[in-house]
Amino acid sequence: MHRRTVLQTLGTLTASAALAPLLAGAAQPDNRKARHMPDIKRNQSILINGATLNYSIAGETNEQPLIVLHGGRGQGQHDGVFAAHAAFGDRYKVIGFDMRGHGHSSVTPPFTFDQIVEDIEQLRLTLGGGRKLILQGGSFGGFIAQAYAVRYPQHLSHLILRGTAPSYRHEVEATANLKARAAKKAPMATEAMLQKIFTPTLVDDEEFRLIMFALAPMYVPEGVASDLDGLLERSRTGIYRAKVHNDLYEPEVWHAFDVVEQLQKVKCPALVICGAEDWICDPVQSKIIAEHLPAARLVVVPGADHAIPAEVLYRETDRFLHG
Repeated sequence: MHRRTVLQTLGTLTASAALAPLLAGAAQPDNRKARHMPDIKRNQSILINGATLNYSIAGETNEQPLIVLHGGRGQGQHDGVFAAHAAFGDRYKVIGFDMRGHGHSSVTPPFTFDQIVEDIEQLRLTLGGGRKLILQGGSFGGFIAQAYAVRYPQHLSHLILRGTAPSYRHEVEATANLKARAAKKAPMATEAMLQKIFTPTLVDDEEFRLIMFALAPMYVPEGVASDLDGLLERSRTGIYRAKVHNDLYEPEVWHAFDVVEQLQKVKCPALVICGAEDWICDPVQSKIIAEHLPAARLVVVPGADHAIPAEVLYRETDRFLHG
């Protein structure tokens, strides 16, 4: 099997550009201002496979769909990742949505990888007009993107994976990285808290909220002071659903996610991008993904942690899609 992996090194990132996956907003990159900004419709509703999904769309009249997937199992929303990609609506039909049980979508079970994959496929057939899609996913959204890719490789034109892993086994490295960094970065966080985040053992929504607040400084790049007041406000206003999280971590769901050997079926061009300091999805995981995808470009961003700055993600995505 022919495999092509390109390792790019990007310049040192400024602290102000850094994002965390649990932070709601994603700044619009300055280098997009010269481009025509498409019409955007936010917080629309659509019935998909029995669930009402909250979605936003940019470039609705364009033909090819670009679907972006949020991270944050049981707590994520599409706002940030959609904002980071909305300018591509000048060429594509950009669609971001809250997965079932997340954000402002309905809390409609089942909450499984298989079901979310089928939701994406129905979005492709409905909002996407049945055309081949560009699929982008980071972190948990990257897990889902890979699960979709190995089930429906024929429906993809491009695949973009940000700060993710191809198997549930990545949590071993995440635990080790937390032990090495938590005392300095997030002294309230404990290994027991992280284990709750990696298992179906959250007691309720409020425990989920408190644990994520304790872990929040882990998502801030090295050398950057945590805005604890800002993290508090975002934790207070976020939507946390322990039931959804727990269902998605049930062993028959989570331990079934190991697509390493199946990635060879995904023949479309792929961009795999990660932060060099990513603690929760260690960069070695992105390297494994890139090695197993037949047509992958690997970009490792120096100084970035689990979140890739919107400016960098946009630039690398633009290069990947348009040369």
